[in-house]
Amino acid sequence: MAISRAQLVKELEPGLNALFGLEYKNYADEHTQIFDIENSDRAFEEEVMLSGFANASVKPEGSSVNYDTAQESFTARYTHETLALAFSITEEAIEDNLYDRLASRYTKALARSMANTKQVKAANVLNNGFDGNFAGGDGVSLFGNNAGGAIVNHPTLAGTFSNQLQTPADLNETSLEQSLIDISAFTDERGLKIAARGMKMIIHPNQQFTAERLMESKGQTDTADNNINAIVSRGMVPQGYVINHYLTDTDAFYIKTDVPNGMKMFNRSPISTKMEGDFDTGNVRYKARERYSFGFSDPRGMYASAGA
Repeated sequence: MAISRAQLVKELEPGLNALFGLEYKNYADEHTQIFDIENSDRAFEEEVMLSGFANASVKPEGSSVNYDTAQESFTARYTHETLALAFSITEEAIEDNLYDRLASRYTKALARSMANTKQVKAANVLNNGFDGNFAGGDGVSLFGNNAGGAIVNHPTLAGTFSNQLQTPADLNETSLEQSLIDISAFTDERGLKIAARGMKMIIHPNQQFTAERLMESKGQTDTADNNINAIVSRGMVPQGYVINHYLTDTDAFYIKTDVPNGMKMFNRSPISTKMEGDFDTGNVRYKARERYSFGFSDPRGMYASAGA
């Protein structure tokens, strides 16, 4: 339905001093702090987890060497979504407007809606990470919970591994230290240790003051002991912390690791806008459209605590 003069009554009256409601600032592209961004030229993208070999075994003198087999483990698929929004303005509404151009104002509002949608879509990968209904390539959700809430570890050819705090806890010195210990104990598909470390913490705005004290204090927090803050002194989270305003869980926290091919965003078609007039009605239509997908391939790329 087109925006008509009936919806813009005040804008058609002399003496109007200001129009407001469309000038709010946006948070920056916070998804870039979570996802590695790549381009795509097809309907979907697939990434395949490969398994290497197990530990070597002792070969007794004169006997044959043992052969191992490499194989594909699982496939993560990214199916691009098309996001679009449009509006239409009647010919009369454009003619009778006494102030700034309607189209200029509402195209900015259109861009703001598209940008906000992208941030919500991105954050939902973490928001749904504890929900077993949103499984990844290995059949388990990002942080390994089933639909009933119980923790389910990620399966591997050698057993399982976990990328969440086994006893969920709020953000504090103890829970952060244990998270970094758990990340350093990650293993690959065949059970071999990998050199993984936490690089960046991602938090809800409610935790920003706790995070600032943990990541910037030279001494231990909430104690009278004169001990150093080991997380800071050793630079154990080198990229510090970032706030994501689109997270829904106020006490969960997330740590992006340096494991490659973890959190991914694929750009299929960048945002584009179109404008056209309708011959019969004289209405002018404006549309914005883009295609992209968010997801994860290797769940070792992100670690989390669900909060207490």
